[in-house]
Amino acid sequence: MKEKALNRLLFIILLFMALVFIFPVFIVLINSFKIRFSIASNPFEFPNADTFTGLENYTEGIKNTGFFSAFGWSLFITVFSVAAIVIFTSMTAWYITRVKGFFNNLLYYALVFSMIVPFQMVMFTMSKTANVLGLDNPIGIILIYLGFGAGLSVFMFSGFIKTVPLGIEEAATIDGCNTFQVFWKVVFPILKPTAITVAILNTMWIWNDYLLPYLVIGNDYKTIPIAVQYLKGGYGSVDMGALMAMLVLSIIPVVIFYLLSQKYIIKGVASGAVKG
Repeated sequence: MKEKALNRLLFIILLFMALVFIFPVFIVLINSFKIRFSIASNPFEFPNADTFTGLENYTEGIKNTGFFSAFGWSLFITVFSVAAIVIFTSMTAWYITRVKGFFNNLLYYALVFSMIVPFQMVMFTMSKTANVLGLDNPIGIILIYLGFGAGLSVFMFSGFIKTVPLGIEEAATIDGCNTFQVFWKVVFPILKPTAITVAILNTMWIWNDYLLPYLVIGNDYKTIPIAVQYLKGGYGSVDMGALMAMLVLSIIPVVIFYLLSQKYIIKGVASGAVKG
């Protein structure tokens, strides 16, 4: 009886926390269908006959922000950045874990240390360096995201690889696989839960990132967070209806990606970062 009561209490607490987190998103959704003046005066009311605008906020937001162009650049940068992070950091983690040595240990701890360095400490020097090296473009920013995402990703992959028996790799080598084949045909498929977890975490970060693209590529290649800023008018006025609509559209791809991959995230975190 005590265990059932404890489970019910835990369920109620978690349900309450879930509602707290979902509530702001719900408010954004209902306000995306209201006129801008109603949003400012009554943000928590449902749309009614006087305040409902249909899809007008969405059409205005798409027109004023160049949403589809921004969506394309956000999608391009996110997909290729996440792919680069997953591929290169998984190989790095495998090498660091399997090949022992002072340099590899130093590299591992340097990557782990990079996770605690605030971005604000390096953002100005980083943006200047990116400009000097010609990385201030959609291709260059992928390399920058790879650098910033390497610390956490290598840490998670390394923790998971430590749980993979070395005998599996030795058996593949005896069967005639070279180093490249051992990793891609044996090790990487085993890393699938952690790889998806790393992909989810980095996708949510890169897709929603405003500061790094603004500093590196600016207005030349607007991503969605940058494009949304164009809804600001003169004297600090903001078209709140269109802003809410664009926020809803920007959230949808990440939510879909997360729902399709969520079953791997607990398994990946538990098997990788915790055991590492």
